[in-house]
Amino acid sequence: MWNGVLPAVTSKFDEDGALDHDEMARCFGLQMQAGCDGLIVCGSLGEGPMLTHDERIEVLKIARAAAGGKPVLMTIAAASTHEACVVARMAARAGADGLMVVPSLVYHTNEDETVATLQAVAQAADLPVMIYSNRIAYRVDVTLPIMERLASDARFVAIKESSDDIRRTTEILNHFGERYAVLTGVDNLAFEALVVGAVGWVAGLVCAFPKETVAIHRLIKQRRLEEALAIYRWFRPMLDLDVSSYLVQNIKLVEALVIGSNERVRMPRMPLSGERRTRIENVVRDALAHRPSVPSFV
Repeated sequence: MWNGVLPAVTSKFDEDGALDHDEMARCFGLQMQAGCDGLIVCGSLGEGPMLTHDERIEVLKIARAAAGGKPVLMTIAAASTHEACVVARMAARAGADGLMVVPSLVYHTNEDETVATLQAVAQAADLPVMIYSNRIAYRVDVTLPIMERLASDARFVAIKESSDDIRRTTEILNHFGERYAVLTGVDNLAFEALVVGAVGWVAGLVCAFPKETVAIHRLIKQRRLEEALAIYRWFRPMLDLDVSSYLVQNIKLVEALVIGSNERVRMPRMPLSGERRTRIENVVRDALAHRPSVPSFV
Protein backbone atom coordinates (compact mmCIF):
# COMPACT_ATOMS: atom_id res chain seq x y z
CA MET A 1 0.00 0.00 0.00
CA TRP A 2 2.86 2.40 0.73
CA ASN A 3 4.92 1.95 -2.40
CA GLY A 4 4.73 2.28 -6.15
CA VAL A 5 3.18 5.12 -8.14
CA LEU A 6 0.41 6.93 -6.26
CA PRO A 7 -1.11 9.69 -8.40
CA ALA A 8 -2.16 12.87 -6.62
CA VAL A 9 -5.19 13.20 -8.86
CA THR A 10 -6.87 16.41 -9.94
CA SER A 11 -10.49 17.18 -9.08
CA LYS A 12 -12.70 17.85 -12.09
CA PHE A 13 -15.43 20.47 -12.39
CA ASP A 14 -18.25 20.97 -14.86
CA GLU A 15 -19.14 24.25 -16.56
CA ASP A 16 -21.24 25.29 -13.57
CA GLY A 17 -18.39 24.70 -11.12
CA ALA A 18 -19.81 21.52 -9.57
CA LEU A 19 -17.85 18.29 -9.33
CA ASP A 20 -17.73 16.42 -12.64
CA HIS A 21 -18.19 12.84 -11.47
CA ASP A 22 -18.00 11.24 -14.91
CA GLU A 23 -14.77 12.98 -15.91
CA MET A 24 -13.10 12.09 -12.63
CA ALA A 25 -14.14 8.47 -13.04
CA ARG A 26 -12.67 8.46 -16.56
CA CYS A 27 -9.39 10.10 -15.56
CA PHE A 28 -8.96 7.98 -12.43
CA GLY A 29 -9.61 4.91 -14.55
CA LEU A 30 -6.77 5.84 -16.89
CA GLN A 31 -4.41 5.79 -13.92
CA MET A 32 -5.53 2.32 -12.94
CA GLN A 33 -5.34 1.00 -16.49
CA ALA A 34 -1.71 2.15 -16.69
CA GLY A 35 -0.78 0.16 -13.60
CA CYS A 36 -0.69 2.83 -10.89
CA ASP A 37 -0.71 1.45 -7.37
CA GLY A 38 -3.43 3.58 -5.76
CA LEU A 39 -4.84 7.09 -5.72
CA ILE A 40 -4.46 10.13 -3.48
CA VAL A 41 -7.36 12.59 -3.52
CA CYS A 42 -7.97 16.17 -2.42
CA GLY A 43 -4.35 17.22 -2.06
CA SER A 44 -2.78 20.43 -3.31
CA LEU A 45 -3.14 19.27 -6.91
CA GLY A 46 -6.66 18.03 -6.16
CA GLU A 47 -7.65 21.49 -4.89
CA GLY A 48 -8.74 19.93 -1.61
CA PRO A 49 -8.76 23.21 0.35
CA MET A 50 -11.15 24.63 -2.30
CA LEU A 51 -13.67 21.81 -1.75
CA THR A 52 -16.34 21.52 0.90
CA HIS A 53 -16.06 18.63 3.32
CA ASP A 54 -18.90 16.82 1.55
CA GLU A 55 -17.27 17.34 -1.86
CA ARG A 56 -14.05 15.79 -0.57
CA ILE A 57 -15.99 12.69 0.42
CA GLU A 58 -17.64 12.61 -3.02
CA VAL A 59 -14.21 12.64 -4.69
CA LEU A 60 -13.03 9.91 -2.33
CA LYS A 61 -15.98 7.70 -3.25
CA ILE A 62 -15.42 8.20 -6.99
CA ALA A 63 -11.76 7.25 -6.53
CA ARG A 64 -12.64 4.15 -4.52
CA ALA A 65 -14.99 2.99 -7.27
CA ALA A 66 -12.28 3.53 -9.89
CA ALA A 67 -9.42 2.02 -7.91
CA GLY A 68 -10.61 -1.57 -8.15
CA GLY A 69 -9.56 -2.43 -4.64
CA LYS A 70 -6.23 -0.60 -4.74
CA PRO A 71 -5.67 1.86 -1.86
CA VAL A 72 -7.19 5.34 -1.89
CA LEU A 73 -5.78 7.94 0.47
CA MET A 74 -7.45 11.16 1.58
CA THR A 75 -5.28 14.23 1.97
CA ILE A 76 -5.88 16.10 5.22
CA ALA A 77 -4.86 19.74 4.83
CA ALA A 78 -6.71 22.30 6.92
CA ALA A 79 -6.10 25.57 8.70
CA SER A 80 -6.98 24.19 12.12
CA THR A 81 -6.33 20.87 13.81
CA HIS A 82 -10.03 20.69 14.70
CA GLU A 83 -11.06 20.89 11.05
CA ALA A 84 -8.37 18.39 10.07
CA CYS A 85 -9.77 15.92 12.61
CA VAL A 86 -13.32 16.43 11.34
CA VAL A 87 -12.30 15.63 7.76
CA ALA A 88 -10.18 12.69 8.92
CA ARG A 89 -13.15 11.12 10.72
CA MET A 90 -15.36 11.65 7.68
CA ALA A 91 -12.76 10.02 5.44
CA ALA A 92 -12.47 7.02 7.75
CA ARG A 93 -16.23 6.52 7.77
CA ALA A 94 -16.33 6.80 3.97
CA GLY A 95 -13.78 4.03 3.53
CA ALA A 96 -10.42 5.76 3.00
CA ASP A 97 -7.56 3.29 3.26
CA GLY A 98 -5.27 5.86 4.81
CA LEU A 99 -4.45 9.55 5.11
CA MET A 100 -1.78 11.90 3.82
CA VAL A 101 -1.52 14.67 6.41
CA VAL A 102 -0.19 18.22 6.15
CA PRO A 103 0.40 19.80 9.59
CA SER A 104 -1.31 23.15 8.81
CA LEU A 105 -2.08 25.32 5.80
CA VAL A 106 -2.06 28.72 7.50
CA TYR A 107 -0.24 28.72 10.82
CA HIS A 108 3.37 27.59 10.67
CA THR A 109 3.60 25.16 13.58
CA ASN A 110 6.64 24.67 15.77
CA GLU A 111 7.96 21.20 16.57
CA ASP A 112 5.64 20.53 19.51
CA GLU A 113 2.61 21.83 17.61
CA THR A 114 3.49 19.78 14.54
CA VAL A 115 3.75 16.60 16.59
CA ALA A 116 0.52 17.30 18.48
CA THR A 117 -1.41 18.04 15.28
CA LEU A 118 -0.25 14.91 13.49
CA GLN A 119 -1.03 12.80 16.55
CA ALA A 120 -4.51 14.32 16.88
CA VAL A 121 -5.39 13.59 13.24
CA ALA A 122 -4.07 10.03 13.43
CA GLN A 123 -6.09 9.40 16.59
CA ALA A 124 -9.25 10.95 15.12
CA ALA A 125 -9.32 8.63 12.12
CA ASP A 126 -7.38 5.66 13.47
CA LEU A 127 -6.03 5.04 9.98
CA PRO A 128 -2.48 4.64 8.71
CA VAL A 129 -0.86 7.99 7.96
CA MET A 130 1.65 9.25 5.44
CA ILE A 131 3.24 12.43 6.79
CA TYR A 132 3.50 15.12 4.12
CA SER A 133 6.77 16.95 4.70
CA ASN A 134 6.90 20.02 2.45
CA ARG A 135 8.81 22.93 3.92
CA ILE A 136 8.73 24.82 0.61
CA ALA A 137 4.98 25.00 0.05
CA TYR A 138 3.73 24.85 3.65
CA ARG A 139 6.70 26.23 5.60
CA VAL A 140 6.61 23.41 8.12
CA ASP A 141 9.58 21.07 7.99
CA VAL A 142 8.85 17.62 9.38
CA THR A 143 12.41 16.94 10.51
CA LEU A 144 14.08 13.72 11.63
CA PRO A 145 13.60 14.64 15.31
CA ILE A 146 9.85 15.03 14.68
CA MET A 147 9.75 11.68 12.89
CA GLU A 148 11.58 10.19 15.86
CA ARG A 149 8.91 11.47 18.25
CA LEU A 150 6.16 9.94 16.10
CA ALA A 151 7.90 6.62 15.48
CA SER A 152 6.39 4.88 18.50
CA ASP A 153 2.88 5.27 17.02
CA ALA A 154 2.37 2.49 14.47
CA ARG A 155 -0.23 4.55 12.60
CA PHE A 156 2.56 6.71 11.14
CA VAL A 157 3.79 4.47 8.36
CA ALA A 158 5.18 6.65 5.57
CA ILE A 159 6.77 9.96 4.65
CA LYS A 160 6.02 11.94 1.51
CA GLU A 161 9.41 13.60 1.19
CA SER A 162 9.03 16.99 -0.51
CA SER A 163 11.75 19.05 1.13
CA ASP A 164 13.37 19.64 -2.29
CA ASP A 165 16.64 18.35 -0.84
CA ILE A 166 17.54 14.96 -2.30
CA ARG A 167 19.85 14.33 0.68
CA ARG A 168 16.83 14.06 2.98
CA THR A 169 15.73 10.73 1.49
CA THR A 170 19.05 9.12 2.38
CA GLU A 171 19.07 10.77 5.81
CA ILE A 172 15.66 9.28 6.65
CA LEU A 173 16.69 5.83 5.46
CA ASN A 174 20.01 5.96 7.28
CA HIS A 175 18.35 7.03 10.52
CA PHE A 176 15.20 4.91 10.52
CA GLY A 177 15.96 1.98 8.26
CA GLU A 178 12.62 0.47 7.23
CA ARG A 179 10.57 2.11 10.00
CA TYR A 180 9.00 4.54 7.51
CA ALA A 181 8.22 3.97 3.84
CA VAL A 182 9.75 6.92 2.02
CA LEU A 183 7.93 8.20 -1.06
CA THR A 184 9.19 11.05 -3.18
CA GLY A 185 6.76 13.92 -3.65
CA VAL A 186 8.74 16.09 -6.08
CA ASP A 187 8.25 15.09 -9.70
CA ASN A 188 11.54 16.45 -10.99
CA LEU A 189 13.53 14.66 -8.27
CA ALA A 190 11.76 11.34 -8.65
CA PHE A 191 14.46 9.41 -10.49
CA GLU A 192 17.10 10.55 -8.02
CA ALA A 193 14.97 9.68 -4.97
CA LEU A 194 13.93 6.27 -6.29
CA VAL A 195 17.51 5.35 -7.12
CA VAL A 196 18.71 6.14 -3.58
CA GLY A 197 15.96 4.12 -1.93
CA ALA A 198 12.53 5.77 -1.99
CA VAL A 199 9.95 3.02 -2.47
CA GLY A 200 7.24 5.11 -4.09
CA TRP A 201 6.35 8.22 -6.03
CA VAL A 202 3.46 10.54 -5.15
CA ALA A 203 3.22 11.92 -8.66
CA GLY A 204 1.58 14.88 -10.40
CA LEU A 205 2.29 14.75 -14.14
CA VAL A 206 1.21 11.11 -13.98
CA CYS A 207 -2.30 12.53 -14.40
CA ALA A 208 -1.48 13.12 -18.07
CA PHE A 209 1.29 10.55 -18.59
CA PRO A 210 0.49 7.51 -16.44
CA LYS A 211 2.23 4.91 -18.62
CA GLU A 212 5.54 6.76 -18.65
CA THR A 213 5.42 7.43 -14.91
CA VAL A 214 4.73 3.80 -14.07
CA ALA A 215 7.45 2.70 -16.49
CA ILE A 216 10.09 4.85 -14.78
CA HIS A 217 9.24 3.42 -11.37
CA ARG A 218 9.05 -0.21 -12.51
CA LEU A 219 12.26 -0.02 -14.56
CA ILE A 220 14.17 1.48 -11.63
CA LYS A 221 12.80 -1.26 -9.40
CA GLN A 222 14.14 -3.80 -11.87
CA ARG A 223 17.50 -1.92 -11.95
CA ARG A 224 17.05 -1.14 -15.63
CA LEU A 225 18.37 2.32 -14.95
CA GLU A 226 19.43 3.36 -18.45
CA GLU A 227 15.96 2.65 -19.82
CA ALA A 228 14.31 4.50 -16.95
CA LEU A 229 16.66 7.44 -17.28
CA ALA A 230 15.95 7.80 -21.01
CA ILE A 231 12.22 8.23 -20.29
CA TYR A 232 12.92 10.50 -17.32
CA ARG A 233 15.12 12.85 -19.35
CA TRP A 234 12.40 13.13 -21.99
CA PHE A 235 9.82 13.70 -19.24
CA ARG A 236 11.86 16.21 -17.24
CA PRO A 237 10.69 19.51 -18.88
CA MET A 238 7.10 18.57 -18.02
CA LEU A 239 7.99 17.30 -14.56
CA ASP A 240 9.32 20.78 -13.82
CA LEU A 241 5.71 22.04 -14.13
CA ASP A 242 4.90 20.29 -10.85
CA VAL A 243 7.31 22.55 -8.94
CA SER A 244 5.41 25.81 -9.23
CA SER A 245 2.79 27.86 -7.43
CA TYR A 246 0.76 27.28 -10.62
CA LEU A 247 1.07 23.50 -10.48
CA VAL A 248 -2.71 22.97 -10.54
CA GLN A 249 -3.25 25.09 -13.64
CA ASN A 250 -0.09 23.71 -15.23
CA ILE A 251 -1.04 20.07 -14.83
CA LYS A 252 -4.69 20.57 -15.73
CA LEU A 253 -3.59 22.26 -18.95
CA VAL A 254 -1.32 19.31 -19.71
CA GLU A 255 -4.23 16.93 -19.03
CA ALA A 256 -6.38 18.92 -21.45
CA LEU A 257 -3.73 18.73 -24.18
CA VAL A 258 -2.78 15.07 -23.68
CA ILE A 259 -5.83 13.13 -22.49
CA GLY A 260 -8.61 15.45 -23.65
CA SER A 261 -9.74 16.52 -20.19
CA ASN A 262 -10.61 20.06 -19.13
CA GLU A 263 -8.62 22.69 -17.24
CA ARG A 264 -11.38 24.15 -15.07
CA VAL A 265 -10.20 25.25 -11.64
CA ARG A 266 -11.82 26.76 -8.57
CA MET A 267 -11.30 30.45 -7.99
CA PRO A 268 -9.23 32.25 -6.91
CA ARG A 269 -7.25 30.12 -9.36
CA MET A 270 -7.90 30.84 -13.02
CA PRO A 271 -6.75 28.95 -16.13
CA LEU A 272 -3.42 30.00 -17.54
CA SER A 273 -3.20 32.71 -20.18
CA GLY A 274 -0.65 34.72 -22.10
CA GLU A 275 3.04 33.88 -22.20
CA ARG A 276 2.85 31.34 -19.37
CA ARG A 277 0.19 29.33 -21.19
CA THR A 278 2.05 29.50 -24.51
CA ARG A 279 5.26 28.29 -22.89
CA ILE A 280 3.58 25.22 -21.41
CA GLU A 281 1.72 24.42 -24.63
CA ASN A 282 5.06 24.48 -26.45
CA VAL A 283 6.70 22.21 -23.86
CA VAL A 284 3.89 19.68 -24.21
CA ARG A 285 3.78 19.80 -28.01
CA ASP A 286 7.54 19.26 -28.18
CA ALA A 287 7.28 16.33 -25.76
CA LEU A 288 4.48 14.70 -27.73
CA ALA A 289 6.47 15.07 -30.93
CA HIS A 290 9.33 13.10 -29.36
CA ARG A 291 7.36 10.77 -27.09
CA PRO A 292 9.40 7.63 -26.47
CA SER A 293 8.13 4.11 -26.68
CA VAL A 294 7.73 2.42 -23.31
CA PRO A 295 9.62 -0.86 -22.96
CA SER A 296 8.00 -3.97 -21.57
CA PHE A 297 8.29 -4.47 -17.81
CA VAL A 298 6.72 -6.55 -15.12
